[in-house]
Amino acid sequence: MSGIKTTGEKKMMFFSGRAHPELAEEVAHQLGIGVVPTKAFDFANGEIYVRYQESARGADCFLIQSHTAPINKWIMEQLIMIDALKRASARSITVIVPFYGYARQDKKHRGREPISARLIADLFQTAGADRIVSVDLHTDQIVGFFDGPVDHLFALPILADYVGAKVDKDKLTVVSPDAGRVRVADRWCDRLGAPLAIVHKRRDKDVANQVTVHEVVGNVEGRVCVLVDDMIDTGGTICAAAEALFAHGAEDVIVTATHGVLSGPAADRLKNSKVSEFVFTNTLPTPNELELDKITVLSIAPTIANAVREIFEDGSVTSLFEEQSGPA
Repeated sequence: MSGIKTTGEKKMMFFSGRAHPELAEEVAHQLGIGVVPTKAFDFANGEIYVRYQESARGADCFLIQSHTAPINKWIMEQLIMIDALKRASARSITVIVPFYGYARQDKKHRGREPISARLIADLFQTAGADRIVSVDLHTDQIVGFFDGPVDHLFALPILADYVGAKVDKDKLTVVSPDAGRVRVADRWCDRLGAPLAIVHKRRDKDVANQVTVHEVVGNVEGRVCVLVDDMIDTGGTICAAAEALFAHGAEDVIVTATHGVLSGPAADRLKNSKVSEFVFTNTLPTPNELELDKITVLSIAPTIANAVREIFEDGSVTSLFEEQSGPA
């Protein structure tokens, strides 16, 4: 399939880095277009080389790369690919980042800390990006870090509709794993017609990924609880929250998250958890050691493809989410 799609005088080209080619192929298939052939390799010292096999002159170029591990390598590759498109006289460059690296470093909690999420946006802009598309950013404010259009897509419809189709809604309680996710959990409640509960936690600021769960606010006894979050990294937060729900009488717990980062001890924690099912999207590749029966991966490709189509055709990306009450 050709890597070029034309509409009138406009030309679309779709490119992908090496981080998550399976997702790129899915999005391209949804668009009815191929991924532009690209020569990419690492030199012996780790430097990355990229060259496109087709001319990008005058094209509206869409470049997808999800920031999976090793995260710094794939961010650098994406920056190099943006620069190559800019120097190839692309008409426009839209950067698609299903999972935005460094999104958790979005503010200064203490002195002498960086705001790394802002730095990533600055790097994209300096490299030559005109627009960013991402899915379920960790916080809303990241949208304002880039001096240009940012299309913030949501996985909530995919995840919530999956859960709603398999669980008796009369027994369902939506649970936020912390106060920061309450607004997102509220939207789940609106979509599923379910009550809300909150797990109150306190994080040890001096130890990364160290969380202590204190109490559950809301009625979860005898209920099927769906814990909703934007990402699961080592699994410590979400598994501790699930334990708290079971301790308060929950009948079952289902965990959903847009991004399955799944680093370090995540594999063992998910395997050993009493949670009946973990539901992710494929914004990130799932590690082979986590191909478990209780892990379900839903495709985000149709959502990304619809956004790309609206951008290329000068339509409205916002209209894809008008049924929701606002940004997550």
